Amino acid sequence: MDYKQFASAILPAVGGKDNIRTLMHCATRLRFQLNNGDEFDMETLKKIKGVMGALFTGGQYQIIIGPDVSHVFNELTRMTGIQGSSTGQVEASDLKGEKPKMMERLMDTISSLFTPAIAAITGAAMIKVILVILTMAHLMDSGGQTYKLFSIVGDAPFYFLPLILAYTSSVKFGVDPMVGMVIGFTMVHPNYMTLVSAGEPVSMFGFLPVTLATYTSTVIPVILVIYVASWVQKLADRLSPKVVKFFFRPMLTLLVMTPLTYCIIGPLGNLAGQGLEAGLSVIQNNAPWFLPIFFGALGPMVIMLGMHYAVTIPLAMAAIAAFGYDMLGAGFLVANIAQGAAAFAVAMQAKDSGFRTLAISTGCSALLGTTEPALYGVNLRLKKPLAASVLGGLAGGIVCGLAGVKRIVFGPTGLTSIAIFIDPDNAMNFVFALVGIAVTFVVTFALTYGLIRRDPEIQKEIGG
Repeated sequence: MDYKQFASAILPAVGGKDNIRTLMHCATRLRFQLNNGDEFDMETLKKIKGVMGALFTGGQYQIIIGPDVSHVFNELTRMTGIQGSSTGQVEASDLKGEKPKMMERLMDTISSLFTPAIAAITGAAMIKVILVILTMAHLMDSGGQTYKLFSIVGDAPFYFLPLILAYTSSVKFGVDPMVGMVIGFTMVHPNYMTLVSAGEPVSMFGFLPVTLATYTSTVIPVILVIYVASWVQKLADRLSPKVVKFFFRPMLTLLVMTPLTYCIIGPLGNLAGQGLEAGLSVIQNNAPWFLPIFFGALGPMVIMLGMHYAVTIPLAMAAIAAFGYDMLGAGFLVANIAQGAAAFAVAMQAKDSGFRTLAISTGCSALLGTTEPALYGVNLRLKKPLAASVLGGLAGGIVCGLAGVKRIVFGPTGLTSIAIFIDPDNAMNFVFALVGIAVTFVVTFALTYGLIRRDPEIQKEIGG
């Protein structure tokens, strides 16, 4: 693909360089915040070869590209000179054109906090998977020094998750990132952890009790703390004399945030996290089949609503931190396989070489864990393959749900990362994950093939 030419075709369809306020990208999408949303030409964008879809959600104008998105992003930043790494928050009132709804803004906010951390978290998770495989194959000693050092790498992003989220939250909420990192450090500092381990009463100023909560591997507390810090920093900025603002503002921010973190906001966030864990515990203990079935069938809808980062990542990470596994992963595994199977069934009947190539390439991508290209470029476009994928995902979800398939470490759900379902204590967990994949693929492929075979409109579009 000529990425420069691709970017050149996209730029005028979003209103040109002067219309772009911020530019970001995730695993498959370009994400714009525009000065004038009326200039975002969805119909023109959808006609550009290589664009899988275009939509507005969560205050962002998004273009679905697929795995090549980073190359297109790089070309756009070169062409426009825009600082593409910008993830600064733009208030809805500042956006022209369509305004995001409150729920969309919430989903966008949560998603933007986790998206930059996904690469580090999943990379570390796969290190843990490799260690499990090597020890099960007796190729590495779990008591050896090499194992322990690699284990540190695998555990670090999860243990110090508050630090990662302190940075991403600071960028999103407008806090000085280094000051935000310091606040995150205070929540996992060794001296604080010593106080937690001791379990003896602690107070500030002799009268303000400190709740000795454990914040390692948690999500909600640090996000709330940094959000409050954004307002404290604004106040500190107004109160700081210009001559000494460079040190007085961060000093005042930290002075105020320290008691708030230890005594009020942090404990409140911890309570919210415990409530989330309690809810997950009820589901995973009493209805473990529910989450694989629900997300197996409705995974595509969750993606289309833009909730796949905002909802599923916090839930999955909270579950793994609390219980050592999560039940969402199996659902998304079969949902991804279903998208790939539907795309391959379309490719089998497509006589148009361009559409066949599109279906095969996006189908492969879906099987490996990235579904948006197949979802938007093929299945949603033809509609009936999407319906078949929902039924196929439901069938696979039932298998995984009834078998209680667990995701042992957090990571992307696809064939390349299938090892995240290897449970050292239950070999059948991996076996049933494979059975769920097989059932999903067969059911989805057969349904899609049958549904589109006699549909003249679909056959005309794919050149059948």
